[in-house]
Amino acid sequence: MSNLLRLIGRRLLALPIMILGVTLLVFLVMSLSPADPARLALGESASQEALENYRERNGLNDPLVTRYLGFLAGMLRGDLGTTSGNAPVTDVVAKAFPITLQLTFIGLAIAIVISLVLGVLAALYRDGLVDQVIRVLSVASLATPSFWLAILLIQWLGEIPGGWGVFPALILRWVPFLEDPGVYTNNIFLPAVALAVPVAGSLIRVVRTAMVEELDRDYVRTAIGSGIPRREVIARNVLRNALITPLTVLGLRVGYLMGGAVVIEIIFNIRAMGQLILDGVTRNDVFLVQGVTLVVAIAFILVNIVVDLLYVMVNPRIRNV
Repeated sequence: MSNLLRLIGRRLLALPIMILGVTLLVFLVMSLSPADPARLALGESASQEALENYRERNGLNDPLVTRYLGFLAGMLRGDLGTTSGNAPVTDVVAKAFPITLQLTFIGLAIAIVISLVLGVLAALYRDGLVDQVIRVLSVASLATPSFWLAILLIQWLGEIPGGWGVFPALILRWVPFLEDPGVYTNNIFLPAVALAVPVAGSLIRVVRTAMVEELDRDYVRTAIGSGIPRREVIARNVLRNALITPLTVLGLRVGYLMGGAVVIEIIFNIRAMGQLILDGVTRNDVFLVQGVTLVVAIAFILVNIVVDLLYVMVNPRIRNV
């Protein structure tokens, strides 16, 4: 237990360092933007004097180091600046980010279920017809871009002329789960499936390989030979040990899903982080793009740290490192 606590402590100590690196990278990239925050905030008709007053008031004329320290101080206070429409970036992101998180993790849950079921079946029936069919499906899903699959799902299942009309093609209003679970599920199903299928394709291969390697170990043959039912050995030992390897790549898949969710949100007209980034880029809204990028990057770091801790907890051998 003490080794486990030390590992957790090391990862938590590395957290502020990684976040600091992300903030520095995001700040430097956005500082090189040709857009003028003062012009964006005051409009094209603003006088030169008004522009200079705005820059002075908001520290835009300060040296880069001073501005970065001010950016860090504002971030610690929860202040990420204001959009070109004079709305606090923190408030705008706080409304959009939970929607992106819901879409990401529901897509992840679907991908995990698909990959576990098909990966285990492929391993149990390796080199047979079931395994071959699952291999083809995994390769096909892995090669399918999520945005293209989203368009196909809209054509096949969306409420458009010629479609089956089961799910909305465009989400005109986001309905929280607690407000109406039926409408919420109907709205999020197609976007979540479009996100999940490519990730499931890669995870199926990882799960199958891990299961095959575990099934070939001596302890499995010994346990089955001693009279323990094969199903019980697989459920209690093989499956648990085989899941350690897929867990190591899960954090990277969450990052992929979060990035893919940004594109999927635009396709389905979901007012979340994807729309915010699109609006920020098209309006050259530096503070909005900076705030959205920073929040997504920090969320990605936190998710990977959580996955690392889960990996340590699942794999007892790592605790002694």
